[in-house]
Amino acid sequence: MKKSLIILNTVYLFLFVCGSVFAVGERTIDLGGSAAWTRAETRTNIIEARSLRPHPVLILSSASVSQADGYSAATGVLGNFSQLAQPSLDMSISFDESRPELFRDITGNYRLTVPSDLEVVDRLRARAGNGAALFGRSGADRNTGPLVIQPQGREALFSNGNRLRDFSIEFWVFPQNMVNGEQILSWVAVRQVNGHQAIQRINCVASRNRLQWSFVNFFASSTNGNAYLNLEFSGNTPVVPRRWSHHIIRFDATTGLLEYLVDGSSETIIYATSTGRENSEVHTPVIGANGNFLIGESFNGLIDEFKVHNACIGRSSIHRYSAAGGRMQTSPIDLGESASGVMRINVTGGRTSLRGTSVRNEFRENGRFKFSDDSEMNFFIRASERSYDLGRARWVHFTPGSDVSGIQGRYVQIAVDFYPSADGESSPYLEQMHIVYMPGEVPLPPRNFTAIARDGKVELRWRISPSQNTEGYRIYYSGVRGELFGTDAFQGSSPIDAGNRNSFVIEGLANGTLYYFRVAAYTRVSGEINEGEFTAEVTARPLAGLDP
Repeated sequence: MKKSLIILNTVYLFLFVCGSVFAVGERTIDLGGSAAWTRAETRTNIIEARSLRPHPVLILSSASVSQADGYSAATGVLGNFSQLAQPSLDMSISFDESRPELFRDITGNYRLTVPSDLEVVDRLRARAGNGAALFGRSGADRNTGPLVIQPQGREALFSNGNRLRDFSIEFWVFPQNMVNGEQILSWVAVRQVNGHQAIQRINCVASRNRLQWSFVNFFASSTNGNAYLNLEFSGNTPVVPRRWSHHIIRFDATTGLLEYLVDGSSETIIYATSTGRENSEVHTPVIGANGNFLIGESFNGLIDEFKVHNACIGRSSIHRYSAAGGRMQTSPIDLGESASGVMRINVTGGRTSLRGTSVRNEFRENGRFKFSDDSEMNFFIRASERSYDLGRARWVHFTPGSDVSGIQGRYVQIAVDFYPSADGESSPYLEQMHIVYMPGEVPLPPRNFTAIARDGKVELRWRISPSQNTEGYRIYYSGVRGELFGTDAFQGSSPIDAGNRNSFVIEGLANGTLYYFRVAAYTRVSGEINEGEFTAEVTARPLAGLDP
């Protein structure tokens, strides 16, 4: 019999120890991957991409390159730019909508009429954002109809009768073959010239692997309304088939400067003046009646991010990704227990770039996510015992896969800063994060808890908790079974803080009343009591004359 008891006790002790080990072992919370990015609560210039890895990844948005990233007002021939004080967009067509019939001008100044055979390509073929317009897909013998853009109201810069000051036109183009005569862009309206109607036109056509521009009856004298300038020029840099290039036409009404830029570099400078030189009468555009922009009228290829500005923009960003980068910040993540400690955060991700129509990816697991082209991700974490206090906690930088120290609390929050490559063409991407942490340990209850009745009081005794993080004990009492919050004792209402001792006398109890007692060990986390489980309930009835 004695041998059997020894065996049973040994088995019990083994199971208790094993259970304790597993109970306090490492745990993991997954973000991204198959767990999705639902906890990525705040995303600034960050989107999800679904074609790089088996699960969606977080990546910089190519649609957020905006005026704040480098637009400026131009003064003088080649520079001396000052930042624009107000947004200058008169028209902005991103082609990011899922279907061509949904294409729109986000400023609301222009109405689009979309041909039935126009198509949209996804973000992998687009230059920026989630899509681009595909013209001429039906083959070389038959072209897609043009996208027609009509001004709506006098607020539109190209509305009938407006005399323009500064303006700029910009777009991205991806020609399939760059055949002579392909018409990428035109503006057609009607003006009265010398008593008869004349066609007003802006044309942009392919010629000898370059874009050739012409302005007919567009720039008018400010002193003689019938005097118009006809201007024609082309760029010097060839436009390469099956490659994206960025084009800007900009006009400065103060000097008469008309400049053509390709991929951010100045190609041609002429003056819309009476002498064709600076410091003479400037001719400014006067918009004719019934005017329309026609995009892709006889063109085979892609066009993206078509914009018109009511300013002579200085340097429009020609990078795919904004140099300012982006940021993801999670919602508060509950680790389940106070004083939980983050041990490490494992991360998978990489970088990606789109060169022409080919996607290049580099995958990485843990370590520093800084790449040879200077694209990178930086990781930060903060912790608190209360979710609403996270905003006051300090962000701590960490390296994925390496040990993390000093991050302790029930709630954590993670932030990731994304930065593009130096040339703005590559973005890092984040696939998955695994938060590895140790749950906070509350003290085990004390053992051998007993209650001894006295006269008007009860003496409680116990053996101390085996947990090393025990800082004290709290006593719960009541004169009603199952309740914990009595009020009779001289020491105050339940619970009573007994401090770090193993006995306590509760005084002021009513003789003849049966009282119920429990004790719990506690530790303190961030100044607050973190209490463990109760002991089993014990009882005692104070009686007169029971004092020793």
